[in-house]
Amino acid sequence: MLIIDNVISLAPNSEPAADSITNRPVTHFITSASSPSIAPNPTPVPSHSKLDGSNNVFDVRSNGAVGDGKTDDTKAFKAAWDLACNKTSQAKILVPKGYFFLLNPTEFQGPCQNNLTFQVDGTIIAQEDPKSWPSDADSWLVFNRVDGLTVQGGGLLDGKGENWWSCESCNNRPVALRFRTCKSLKLLGFGGSKLSVKNSPYFHVVIDQECQNVTVDSIFIASPNTSPNTDGIHIASKDIFIRNSNISNGDDCISLGNGSENIQIDNLDCRDGHGISIGSLGKDNSKGTVKNINVTNCNITNSQNGVRIKTWASGSGLVSNVKFDHIRMNAVSNPIIIDQFYCPNNNCDNKNNDNSELLISDVTYSNIKGTYNTDTPAVYLNCSKKMPCVNITIADVQLLPSQGKTELSPICKNASGCLGENLQPKVTDLGKGSSQFFDDNSKKGIKCTNR
Repeated sequence: MLIIDNVISLAPNSEPAADSITNRPVTHFITSASSPSIAPNPTPVPSHSKLDGSNNVFDVRSNGAVGDGKTDDTKAFKAAWDLACNKTSQAKILVPKGYFFLLNPTEFQGPCQNNLTFQVDGTIIAQEDPKSWPSDADSWLVFNRVDGLTVQGGGLLDGKGENWWSCESCNNRPVALRFRTCKSLKLLGFGGSKLSVKNSPYFHVVIDQECQNVTVDSIFIASPNTSPNTDGIHIASKDIFIRNSNISNGDDCISLGNGSENIQIDNLDCRDGHGISIGSLGKDNSKGTVKNINVTNCNITNSQNGVRIKTWASGSGLVSNVKFDHIRMNAVSNPIIIDQFYCPNNNCDNKNNDNSELLISDVTYSNIKGTYNTDTPAVYLNCSKKMPCVNITIADVQLLPSQGKTELSPICKNASGCLGENLQPKVTDLGKGSSQFFDDNSKKGIKCTNR
């Protein structure tokens, strides 16, 4: 299972067009893990950090890495990887603290002979100039077909994305950190410190399809709120647990794409982005499925959206069994939103065509409190007439406009379900739905006032 926790995300007032994951490229970001402008002078490798077969620790500096922030250390990292990956007993690659390792796009290939640990205590930096990157590189650091992998530490992965964000001709922006076909993966902080990923040219972390049983714990992701398409963590896989993490970026804090299933997100702090999003799904008449999603105990601050489900008008598929519970909103523009006519920048040929074949069902919003900062409805459910949203539950939701803003009536278009108690603003236009659904909510302790 993959878990995302303690992530912070803030969203701007406009959203760039969504491209495919391989073709998508934060405002100010401050982190204790920020790298200085001048890297330290390299010092001799201490004897205890040299390759030692007795403890199976492979220090990248023992394999030729310099760590001055200028020398290309890619070959040294690959050499350490090959040695550690082929050990028949558990091994660790060490990226030591106090050094700055420059890496070009690199794929760490499995399978490995052991449950490998990649320990990041220092700083790894990417090339700053997009022209220095291979034209076909869709990612910076990739771990492929490595089961039982643990990537952990209190160090920093710096994607150096600033020049990418301002480059209008740079269409193939790379992901900073990508995992492909990895089972039993762990991405963790270490020793009381969070592992940091910042300033990715595109998405920061991607858990691709065919990954399973993933835990993300104590991660810090940051980029400016003006950085385009810099999703914090993008998921397209099963059994993911994300917790105790902080995300501040320019797009979705967490994005749940096609194939996301059995996802638990807990204790996440999101700031300056687009909130926690399911989708987008159904672009270009495609089919998308997301189910069994549980988002709890999260804070969302200064974000364009709070919790959102977004699908294109012409798509097909299913979003089912989703729960948003105990969410705190602070100055969020659109706290609760379902949009089955998703169209970034209003530039879609079929924006107003109601041809959806994508069903959204069994979605619960409960114990959601806080403020919103625009003159827009706090609850906005814009569902398809052809394929309405069904079995929607809204209970104990208390959202107030920020000072100087106007409270507008919620909109629930083509949606039905259960209205619980303690609602502010008052929701009145959610259809009743099936009697069985009301019985099910009663068993959960929710009294449906619109029965």
